[in-house]
Amino acid sequence: MAKVGYERIEEIENQELAQERMKKLYEQKGYPADWIDKIIRGMAIRQDLTDERKERNITGQKNYAILTAEISKATFGMTPSAYKKFKSIPKRSKINLRDHMTDLELIFTMLGEKVTTEISKKEKPANLLANKKVARRGGSVAGKARKDTEKELGESVASRKNFLFLKEEKRKLK
Repeated sequence: MAKVGYERIEEIENQELAQERMKKLYEQKGYPADWIDKIIRGMAIRQDLTDERKERNITGQKNYAILTAEISKATFGMTPSAYKKFKSIPKRSKINLRDHMTDLELIFTMLGEKVTTEISKKEKPANLLANKKVARRGGSVAGKARKDTEKELGESVASRKNFLFLKEEKRKLK
């Protein structure tokens, strides 16, 4: 226990150690390195968004969930809970939706959150309603880019595939 405590204190002092530990955990679960890099970058973008919300006096899990749902609806046309259902992730599970997104899903999620953060920094919304409008606008930018991408690719970016599905596919190939 003392060793683990010491390691966590080291990680607080040196964030790269925490990132390396997280990378190793994802590698052990079988995620590819390029996907791991995206999820870590997405976490940094999400943290910036969280910090910006705190700056705007938005606090509490419920308010964060409301704003996250606005970004997701504008980006993908569905809330995170609907997205989990779409991907067949068990209802009320603690499973993280982002851990089951494809590269493109992660990229568009990051885009919606980053644009939302930048709009918020520029406009400084004063209350939850104003923050919801900003979240919708940020997500809308990502939603438009997603639709353009789908038109070019001829297929949906939102995929029913998830990491659980991909692990099963790999197992069948062995």
